[in-house]
Order: sequence, then structure tokens, then C-alpha cells
Amino acid sequence: MKKIGIVGQGNISGAYLSNIGKTFQNIQVAGTCDLVREKAENQAKAYGVPKIYNDMYELFADPEVDIVLNITRPNDHYGVTKAALLAGKHVYSEKPLATNMEDARELVALAQEKGLYLGGAPDTFMGAGIQTSRNLIDAGLIGKPIAAQAHFLGHGPESWHPDPYFFFEKGGGPMLDMGPYYITTLVNIFGRATEVTAFGSISFPDRVIGSEPHKGDVIHVEVDTFTTGAIRFASGAVASYTASFDVYTDMYDMLMIYGTEGTLKIPDPNRFDGVVKVFKPETGWVDYPLTFPYSEPSRSLGLADMAKAIEEGITPRAGYQQQLHVLDIMTAFSRSNKAGAPIKLDTPYERQRPMWQEKEF
Repeated sequence: MKKIGIVGQGNISGAYLSNIGKTFQNIQVAGTCDLVREKAENQAKAYGVPKIYNDMYELFADPEVDIVLNITRPNDHYGVTKAALLAGKHVYSEKPLATNMEDARELVALAQEKGLYLGGAPDTFMGAGIQTSRNLIDAGLIGKPIAAQAHFLGHGPESWHPDPYFFFEKGGGPMLDMGPYYITTLVNIFGRATEVTAFGSISFPDRVIGSEPHKGDVIHVEVDTFTTGAIRFASGAVASYTASFDVYTDMYDMLMIYGTEGTLKIPDPNRFDGVVKVFKPETGWVDYPLTFPYSEPSRSLGLADMAKAIEEGITPRAGYQQQLHVLDIMTAFSRSNKAGAPIKLDTPYERQRPMWQEKEF
């Protein structure tokens, strides 16, 4: 049993608190803190959290805390994770690991130096939908995977999110917000990426918030809100990916894997469930049943896997190597757009072991 200290009680915290100690019984909440103490108090009351710390440093100093769960805003991930590592704590962070490669590499080096575990979201790739898809592809159902097409399309979270500013600040945007789900899935299918070519733009420089408590406020956009490009993998496969907060559509997610003998449609990578569809010339589209566990909302699956990895002295599936490589790919979209040229990637990556076909936690 590993005890978790949670830093930050934002929009996603309830999804974690619903599963820690319940769906996943090898982890338990030790306590939490938030810059707005009322948020921590409300979540503690709602989910039975035993302790509220005055700040993150008090949390880090608690010998009961084994792993720090960092679910602060993206621009705060680096500072909170670094402080936790310096305090000698393992860290599981919400995506992304950091908002730039310099900070992310520093965190990885620090974790390695101190012999600490570091990793984080997303963990949806460990769920039934994506694991079933990976298993079918690895078994050769669509032949050799040679290409992919993926997109996340929408018109931004300012219409519904209670505090949407950070989505449009540096370190935000649709790529760093939603890209982790799609790019993590792609590297779990194809392996290491080697090169990115991309373009980006800001279609709406100002955004009006449509939700309370900031309804009517104007956000001045600092990051690309439409990004599109191509990723080349070491295997020779090429994937196109588009991430946008600028378009109106009801076809918001797509992830297609094209093989030499057929095509597989992976379910929404922001979910753990979904329908796996396969097209072959001789059969047309066929739905395939999910053959792996964790089809229910299973946020904290990666955290439970890290806790088990610490106990067994093995590499967690959602470890820092994956987070670093995914960040390298995502930030390469912006770097390529600014440079007007392809960007070579130098981060290592090896696909982690697949999930078991029965529950592990």
C-alpha cells in the first residue's frame, strides 16, 4: 500500500479521488492541499480525505506520503514536481510533465539522480479500448501498421470551463492540453518518433468566457489554437495529427491506424472504453469486443501501476520516458512551425509492456 499526497484540487481531482483506495486498493490518500484552501476542504469533505496540509511543503514533509500526485495547472507542474523530488518523494504528474523540454529534462535528470520514480498522465492508454486496439494490431489483424490519421477538434473550453485562462496561456493550447492522449496512443502503437513537421496559427486572438464565475471576461490568446502536422516514426510509419480550439464540428475525435491489410479505428483516447472498429476489404467494418479490463472511468490507473512498480522495482508503464518523449513530439509541432522546417527528435522511447487481460490492481 502506497499513500498519496495530492497537490492541487482542480477540475480533474474528483476523477482521481473517486478511484484511489476504491477501484485501486494498493493506493490510499494521505492528504491534500491547494492554494485555495476551500477547494481542499470541499474535496476532503466530499471524498473523505483524512488530512489537509497548509501548503505543499508541509505535505512533502509528511513521512506518510510515498507518492506526490501533482494535479496543478500545467505551468505549475515543473515547480511542484521539482520541489517534491528535492524532498525525496516519488511523483506522478498530470499531463504534461512540463511545458517545455528544458524543464522536463531537468526533472528527469533530478529523478534519476535521486533514484526516484517519476511519471504521469495520461493513463487512458492502459484502458480497455486502447489495449484491445494495440493487441489486435500487434497480432497482425491489419497487417503491418504504416500510417495513422488523428485529430482533436473543437471550439475551446472557454464556453464551459469555470477557470479557462490557462488553456490559452503559454504552456496551454490544444496540443499540450489534448495532444497527450493522442500522441501517447500513437507511440504505444508505433514506438519511437524521429521527426515532426508542423504548422500552427491563432485564429481568434481574443476569447470571451461564457461560463461562471468569469462570464464575459476576455482572454488574450498567447498560443497556437490550431496546430497540424505529421510525425515520422522509426518504424517508417507516418501519422498526421491536428489539434484545434478553433473549429465547429461534431466529429471532435478520430484516431485511425492504417495497415497493409486493413484499418483499425481506436476509440476516443481520452476515455478508457469505446468501440474498436476494423475495416478489411473482405468484411467491411466490423466491431471488435473489448478484451482487456478497465473499461470504466479509471483515472488513477497509472498511479496504481506506479505504486506496484515501486514495490516490485520495475519500470511503470506511464513513466518519465514516455512523458518526456510525448512532450518532445508535442513541442516539436510549435518548434517546427516557428522554424519553418522539420524537427528531429532525440529523446529515447521503448514501448512498455501491455496490460494483462485480467485486472492487476
